[in-house]
Amino acid sequence: MIRIAIDAMGGDFGPEPIIEGVIQALDEQTFLPILVGDKEQILEHLPQYYIDKVEFVESTDVIDMSDAAADVRKRKDSSIYKAAELVKSGQAKALVSAGHSGATLASGLFVVGRIKGINKPALATLMPSVTTHKTLVLDVGAVTDCKPQNLLEFAIMGEAYAESILNLPNPKIGLLANGSEDNKGNELTKATFPLLKSLKGFIGNVEGKDIFNGEVNVVVCDGFTGNILLKTSEGVVSTVFDLMKQNIKRSLPAKIGALMMRKKVFKRMKKHVDKDEYGGAPLLGLKECVIIGHGASSPTAFKNAIFQAIKYVESDVNTKIEEILSQIQK
Repeated sequence: MIRIAIDAMGGDFGPEPIIEGVIQALDEQTFLPILVGDKEQILEHLPQYYIDKVEFVESTDVIDMSDAAADVRKRKDSSIYKAAELVKSGQAKALVSAGHSGATLASGLFVVGRIKGINKPALATLMPSVTTHKTLVLDVGAVTDCKPQNLLEFAIMGEAYAESILNLPNPKIGLLANGSEDNKGNELTKATFPLLKSLKGFIGNVEGKDIFNGEVNVVVCDGFTGNILLKTSEGVVSTVFDLMKQNIKRSLPAKIGALMMRKKVFKRMKKHVDKDEYGGAPLLGLKECVIIGHGASSPTAFKNAIFQAIKYVESDVNTKIEEILSQIQK
């Protein structure tokens, strides 16, 4: 049975939505959650029926969102640090946290450790596409200042993830730039372009619109650009739905049409673009699985983050990363 360390105290709303997400996940899949945090607080939200389906690891400290990420190295009784130690020691195969993303990243780096040959990890996220396959974008916030070698490693990790997790045998990889021509981009992308030619799936520069039109499966960028892209996309989706609601309310025919489409069209559309359906972002490049969820994760989002972790553990993605690295280095 897959054992997953859960940072039960991380997140904007305390343990309640996290524990509810764990309960929802247990109702659908078989795994063993190890809940790390204040046991008394956790038990307030955990029904009696589920107590023998989980394990507990006591922790008296929590890294708050206002704390510095580097604090985690000296606060070894924090829930995120203890959860990372469970993964390092082999007592768990994955870590899921909706807490301080910087502290989770630091715990992954300094406690879990990196795959040999990977200099920097990358946060990867799935973006909606008009095709049946979503687009994997990385990095979306782990490394804001990148070197060309970092972007090459991101592309390698993205290729491995697309093959092993998304079941895409020959993923198309693009480098995010301000134009699709080979000579477009800034100093970083221009220096990275020739390095990515060593990858079989590299199709060249891509523009932001290509993330959503199905032209590419994996998009590589630095964490600064990727984080802005991610948050802008979330804002656009939210705004579009708000505008739709406003305009529907102004017209009786629109209200009737919306009512007819509500169960099928709108429900499917919302599921396709709702960030809760993606759960969290895997931190690629570490020795074991670390999933970083949004601080405001709902129970559904946390449940799906757990499912991501299970799928990651069941895959051979790290082995695939090492294989591609060895081929490139020859």
